Amino acid sequence: MQSPSRGRRLDAVPGPFTPRTPRVVAARRLQRRRDREATGRFLAEGPQAVREGLGRAGTVVELFGTPAALDRYADLAAEAARADVPVSEVTEEALAALAETVAPQGLVAVCRHLDVPLDQALARGPRLVAVLAEIRDPGNAGTVLRTADAAGAGAVVFAGDAVDPYNGKCVRASAGSLFHVDVVRAPDPAQAVDALRAAGLTVLATTGYGDTDLDDLADAGRLATPTAWLFGSEAHGLPRQLTEAADARVRVPLHGRAESLNLAAAAAVCLYASARALRRPSGPRGHTAGE
Repeated sequence: MQSPSRGRRLDAVPGPFTPRTPRVVAARRLQRRRDREATGRFLAEGPQAVREGLGRAGTVVELFGTPAALDRYADLAAEAARADVPVSEVTEEALAALAETVAPQGLVAVCRHLDVPLDQALARGPRLVAVLAEIRDPGNAGTVLRTADAAGAGAVVFAGDAVDPYNGKCVRASAGSLFHVDVVRAPDPAQAVDALRAAGLTVLATTGYGDTDLDDLADAGRLATPTAWLFGSEAHGLPRQLTEAADARVRVPLHGRAESLNLAAAAAVCLYASARALRRPSGPRGHTAGE
């Protein structure tokens, strides 16, 4: 039988790491925001997150896994070894201490923060940007991040007193998309809006009381230009300062009896409306070129 350690770099300490092993203790501290900020590192749990993290060179700094998981996902262990990332076997108890889910899948990676300065992200010429202003729910933030990635956004901006993008629930909700887009943290939302507009993006604020209907905006061809969408929290919406600073205040039309959409659903509708417009060949309103 092939040795379970073949093809991967394992720590030299005899036996799997336990919850009291210093490396496990240090990694577990990354479940707290202050320790993530102090070290510039965070945890990514599960094979999908680990795979996407390894796909972004220099991001994963250590991989923890139970012996069974390292065998099951031998390709990930081998990929980590090729990147000179330490692969550390841990007991089931140690893995449970590192994981934040009820039924962990056996792998947890320690990763470097992915922050990109706003000016650097804008220098890459993104045509679609999502701005999460004062959004504090990590599940919502991670879901919007995932949706933005799927819609082709180049950057997601966490503006003002927004949730930590490296919160475990946010990382899991992003389903690996955290590693695909530029993650920007902008302490001053108003300055971020000014920078987005200066970079040539149209800034659109989502609000249930907007004076512009999303469908009308799309029909008029006004989504076919680089756009930054501003999304606020479900509880409080966007700060008034930001809605007033936007180029338009947009509402998603509701054709049934629902009072509103939740944040993730509204963000998906808006981002995909932009994605469709940006990818449609140019031509008269509502028509493709040549029709």
